[in-house]
Amino acid sequence: MTDHLSDTANTKRAEIWHLRLYVAGQTPKSLVAFANLKKICEEYLNGQYSIEIIDLSKQPHLAIEDNIVALPTLVRKLPEPIKKIIGDLSNTEKVLVGLHISPLMDEH
Repeated sequence: MTDHLSDTANTKRAEIWHLRLYVAGQTPKSLVAFANLKKICEEYLNGQYSIEIIDLSKQPHLAIEDNIVALPTLVRKLPEPIKKIIGDLSNTEKVLVGLHISPLMDEH
């Protein structure tokens, strides 16, 4: 029975997060957003994520797919449902709540 519970926990934890960050060129705000996203992913998603950067200054038509109205915007494609966060992602707590990421441990 312990093995079954641990398999369930591993399956839940092995979920891959597909994240898409929409930016407009390599502006300071875009670079900060990417750095913040990378830090959050490494700390809370334990390597189980993929980040796709979409530069709308080069591919503006891609904004239509996710209804992008402001930049930078982070879109969580998977796990569903799709979630969006606008801004430089500097408020870690808001990003975690917005993406429904549960911290691995409560360190406080």
